[in-house]
Amino acid sequence: MKISLNRINDEYLFECTNSLGNTILLDNTSHSENSRGVSPMETVLMAVAGCSGIDMVSILKKQRQEITGFRAEVTGDRIQVDEAKPFKTILVQFFVEGTIDPKKAERAAGLSFEKYCSVSKTFEPNVTVNYEVYVNGEKVTG
Repeated sequence: MKISLNRINDEYLFECTNSLGNTILLDNTSHSENSRGVSPMETVLMAVAGCSGIDMVSILKKQRQEITGFRAEVTGDRIQVDEAKPFKTILVQFFVEGTIDPKKAERAAGLSFEKYCSVSKTFEPNVTVNYEVYVNGEKVTG
């Protein structure tokens, strides 16, 4: 796996490109109201949501669950360590809609974080990643 990063303005705006040519913009969002990209730390939260979201959808589809809506919200709490501010805890909230067995949705999330999600596994043991699952508006875990 390889990405490239290229600075594209006189400030902190970068374009990251993967091997397929897909791009995202990174920017130092704390230094400008005119930020055109997301911060590197925001991409970490996005990566957790994307990785675990892909896992959950895949598992639920294999279980023949009918997903009509899927979204996640991720919150990260940071701590000061010398000059850096890494994440200490991350909370992922999944909101799943459709004809879905709540126990299967809960199990899919558990499997993602315990076994499959490489992004959240990368943080172990330094960052605690927790999750909550909501099916059709009802909280089923967390």
